[in-house]
Amino acid sequence: MFRSKSTSETGPDVVLIGAGIMSATLGMLLKELEPELTIAIYERLDVAAAESSDAWNNAGTGHSAFCELNYTPQKPDGSVEIKKAVNIAEQFEVSRQFWSYLVENNIVSHPQEFIQSIPHMSFVWGEENVEYLRKRYKSLQQCHLFQGMEYAEDHQQLRDWMPLVMQNRDPQQKVAATHMEMGTDVNFGALTRALFKHLQQMEGVSLHFNHDVRDLKKTDDGLWQIKVKNRDTREKNTLRAKFVFIGAGGGSLPLLEKSGIPEGKGFGGFPVSGQWLRCNNPEIIARHQAKVYGKASVGAPPMSVPHLDTRMIDGQKALLFGPYAGFSTKFLKNGSIFDLPMSIKANNIHPMVSAGLDNIPLTKYLIAQVRQKPEDRLEALREYFPDAEMKDWELEIAGQRVQVIKKDPEHGGILEFGTEVVSAADGSIAALLGASPGASTAVSIMLNLLKRCFKEELETEEWQTKLKTMIPSYGQSLLNNPELTLKLRKWTTNVLELKQMETA
Repeated sequence: MFRSKSTSETGPDVVLIGAGIMSATLGMLLKELEPELTIAIYERLDVAAAESSDAWNNAGTGHSAFCELNYTPQKPDGSVEIKKAVNIAEQFEVSRQFWSYLVENNIVSHPQEFIQSIPHMSFVWGEENVEYLRKRYKSLQQCHLFQGMEYAEDHQQLRDWMPLVMQNRDPQQKVAATHMEMGTDVNFGALTRALFKHLQQMEGVSLHFNHDVRDLKKTDDGLWQIKVKNRDTREKNTLRAKFVFIGAGGGSLPLLEKSGIPEGKGFGGFPVSGQWLRCNNPEIIARHQAKVYGKASVGAPPMSVPHLDTRMIDGQKALLFGPYAGFSTKFLKNGSIFDLPMSIKANNIHPMVSAGLDNIPLTKYLIAQVRQKPEDRLEALREYFPDAEMKDWELEIAGQRVQVIKKDPEHGGILEFGTEVVSAADGSIAALLGASPGASTAVSIMLNLLKRCFKEELETEEWQTKLKTMIPSYGQSLLNNPELTLKLRKWTTNVLELKQMETA
């Protein structure tokens, strides 16, 4: 078993780099599974969840594949592929179970501080897009995870669902939408800070803000030597740990490269920045109550799918539109313009160049987005809110996303949109790369990390029993068990104080 060592000899058992939702989730899982573990968390900023996990930086909240059209691409034969959507929907159910466990055990006191019921909708216009949405709806109806989804092309029905979107819209315009009442809005910044607050109160856990991890290497005795710099005092410190998790968002790639593990060779990163239009008119904010997602422009990265998005942030209802994509060489919102060039190494330059050549449309799209004027942004908003006026909206800078570039035998290198866990063969270190739908599926991602890095512990009866307590569906497929899905949805809905579902 991974039992605690003497901290005076070797430092903590586990080091988590980055105080975001991933580290918070992994730290909480590990302390529940093995209470004696000692954990040290290092964050380069002065607060937790200040980068991608923050509500204003996170391009999507509560991703459950109910409304995100980029998860259901249309195939060449015209049919709609739903495999990714189904997978994400199942993973989100796992997250809901773990969050419910946290609430029931008073680890997180008030669920409404981080999760709210908000309908999820997909909205399209034009004959071709309407036909696509119709096919998508019919395909998703084959899976019980999407039970309760409604479809409509009738303007009056759509006005009832989303009055702002339909207000003064051309009555002859061909439109369609799906509506999922059981959608949610999740403030991952609030959830992350609640988890770290609890972790800090647990024996054997220390959280260090304003500390920058500068280097790490494997020593001859099998431990990781980690060099840390205090950004306030400039003091440098070295510690050793048995396991390291690099959950530093866009900052993960440079640290993975410094680790020197063979499994990290050939990975590169492509940063994409973003901006929001944030509504400042309370009357307009009050009239919209949904997450309305549309189709991405040709060449756009998946996280740039436009949406008119109701959110609850720090107890206040907010309305955002976007995100508008952009380009910056920074890997973090609070990063350096040298992040991208400094990440280019001999082992990843070929994959990065190959991926760049294969993604010229994306580059052109990003350049066009960077050159947008306020009038251009308003025009895009009016496709979703015809009566929008610029005076009611202000520009907000979103967080950075670093998409994964990896080696590919056929193309040399490919650009992937999603998340990827890279771990050493001995399981002593792991790094999380990539972006969406990351936060919403953090629990499943960390469970997969445990399978890779804590294999022996995971096979014990002690860990298996505890995991099934925290996540009742653990070891079972929700996809193959409609009865279990319904039972657990009722439980999580009740515990998380969400809107009750109508049963068939």
